[in-house]
Parts: sequence; structure tokens; C-alpha cells
Amino acid sequence: MNKFKGHFITFEGGDGAGKSTQIRILQERLTDRGYEVIATREPGGTQISENIREILLDPENTDMDPMTETMLYAAARAQLVSEVIRPALERGAVVICDRFVDSSIAYQGHGRGLGDAVSQINAHGIGDCMPDLTIYLHLDPGIGSQRIGDREKDRIEQEDHEFHLRVSEGFRRQVESDPGRIFVVDAVGSIQEIADRIEEKVMEIIHEV
Repeated sequence: MNKFKGHFITFEGGDGAGKSTQIRILQERLTDRGYEVIATREPGGTQISENIREILLDPENTDMDPMTETMLYAAARAQLVSEVIRPALERGAVVICDRFVDSSIAYQGHGRGLGDAVSQINAHGIGDCMPDLTIYLHLDPGIGSQRIGDREKDRIEQEDHEFHLRVSEGFRRQVESDPGRIFVVDAVGSIQEIADRIEEKVMEIIHEV
């Protein structure tokens, strides 16, 4: 049984997978069905978390230590959970979050090589606010890079191809370890087809929990 009145849905995937587009569509569809929907993002979603985001993604911060990076992500997440996610779930809203702790496990745990330390650092800040469903938009890192194109890249997006391959492997391992929560969607396809698959799965979860 769900511990909150509301439902917590997160979106994960590499850069260029189309998370923002699919979150917008899902938010519109759930709102049309009569649900209160709160859409937010990581890092960010609150004034404090957005300030941390600027530090994390600033391309000039090239000397940032991986542990510092991990702790900053965890701090931004803890503030978002406290200020936005938990209150919304307690009152019965559907919360959709662009990235959550799975991203830290993939990017810092696997990409930076910090392993289990990432989950341990995040445990207290998250508490019992784990997603009911995680939509993982799977996309080859090479295709993701092409989709980003020539737009200005943030500090994480500027990492080399090998880093993004490690991140992709990190997501793959998480899918294998938690298939009941993480729903894999091929991000290569029409926007409408992808949105339909996501909506169908989300409605199953909302009616079950």
C-alpha cells in the first residue's frame, strides 16, 4: 500500500533522451484527467536547490571534486523533498520529477566511480520518498549527443564519451536490480508513441498504489 495519498513518478535517462518533452505531455494528460500535478526537476525545484544547480552545472567549475559534486546533488535533493515533494504527496498530488536519486547513482556512483557511497549519502535526505514509478528513457549516448547538437553544454554534458558510457551502464544495472519500479521506454520513436506508452504505465501504477 502506498505510504502517501499521492503518487511519485520520476523520469530518468541520458542527455537528449527527451525527458522534458515527455514530462510536459504527461503533466497535461494527467491534469486533463483531473489530477493535481506538480512537475519539478533536479537539481532544482526550489530557490535553494536552483542556486545549487547553478554551481553544479557551471562549466567553469572544472575542479569540482566528485564527492563535493555528490554532496551538492544530495543537498539540492533533500531541500526539494522537504519543501516540495513530501508536502505534495501528503496532500494527494501526483509529483513528476525530472531526475532523482537514480541519476546520482548513475552519474556519480558509476560515472565518477563512487559506488555505494552515493546511496548512503542520499539516504537521510530522501527518507521514505522513493518513486512509485521511474520512467527510464533509454537512448544510446551517441544519439543523445547528436540531439543536443551545438547548443551550449553544461558541466556534466561536457564530460567525455567514456563518462557517458559509464553512466549508461549505471542506468542499465539499476534497471536490472529494480525492474518492478523502473519502466524502460525506447527513446527512439515518435513523441506520440512514447507518450502513449508512458501514460498507459502511469495509469496502471496510479490505480494500483
